Amino acid sequence: MIRPILRLGDTTLQSPAEPVAALTTDIERLLDDMVETMYAAPGVGLAAPQVGVPLRIFVIDLSVGRDAKALITMINPEWVDREGMQLEEEGCLSLPGFNATVPRPARAVVRGMDRQGEMHTVAGTGLLARALQHEMDHLDGKLFVDRLRGIKRDLIVRKVRKLARAGKW
Repeated sequence: MIRPILRLGDTTLQSPAEPVAALTTDIERLLDDMVETMYAAPGVGLAAPQVGVPLRIFVIDLSVGRDAKALITMINPEWVDREGMQLEEEGCLSLPGFNATVPRPARAVVRGMDRQGEMHTVAGTGLLARALQHEMDHLDGKLFVDRLRGIKRDLIVRKVRKLARAGKW
């Protein structure tokens, strides 16, 4: 089932997510829904808080559904390592139509459970490192706009407020 994606301004996106206590059929259904929602958007990553579920879960697929082996599912992920820095433009399904250059680690390593409850580690550079940091931010109640400073951040926030007042957000 494709779920609605929350947008900037929804309080669920601004609160840290809770750990998943147990792998249940509800969690399996949530994971299936998240993958379907991510592909339909289309996007390369989606965190549970973005679909209104404040749990520490995210999915990433840089192939956008073209390679079944590329799907990464993380439940209760934790940082193992981050190093270096890259500056690239990124967007977010919770801020449709907005992009900005955001500093992210050049290399990122995250450890968490897969949908079978097995612990695994994912290490990435480039776009995967960026996606890991982006989704981990969602689990901590942050959006990419929270990593911006100055006029770029103000411009995005003002435009979103204007769209919200007009009933278009």
